[in-house]
Amino acid sequence: MVYKRIITLCQKNDRKAQKELYQTISPKLYGSCLRYAPNEAEAQDILQDTFIIIFKKIDQFKFKGSFEGWCKRIAVNTALQRYRGVKVYDLVNEDQLEDLEAVEVEESDDVPLKKLLSMVQELPERYRLVFTMYVIDGYSHNEIAEMMKITTGTSKSNLARARKHLQLMVKTWRESHNSNAS
Repeated sequence: MVYKRIITLCQKNDRKAQKELYQTISPKLYGSCLRYAPNEAEAQDILQDTFIIIFKKIDQFKFKGSFEGWCKRIAVNTALQRYRGVKVYDLVNEDQLEDLEAVEVEESDDVPLKKLLSMVQELPERYRLVFTMYVIDGYSHNEIAEMMKITTGTSKSNLARARKHLQLMVKTWRESHNSNAS
């Protein structure tokens, strides 16, 4: 295992090893934090909170499975914990859900990746979290519902609404981009 030496030293509270671990894995974890945060400052806060938890719980890592995966799970849970106290999830009935599930984001080959990521960060918090968990991190609706303490239907509706918002943002961007090109 790549991290075995450094993890073992971190489990003994070795400060140099903690610094080395932070420098090694923080760029990857920051990317995860940034996907869940509305801006870079909050992503930095989530990252710092994540490392506090990692260093407190590193003795619980038993060298089974991926260490990076274990750390990423802590980062995702830390990000979600920031938003759990705020009830921002829309409840919808099944009729609304069927209408929303039909919404798809158009192909976006012409939209730069950086712009798309920026659009995702601009989504309302509840939509951004579900979209990121489902589309980017690959969680199922059942997993999202459990982690966010919402229903599976709410997860599905928030994803559909996120897609609808993104579709509108992409359309607006294309219109302004095409009018500027003329």
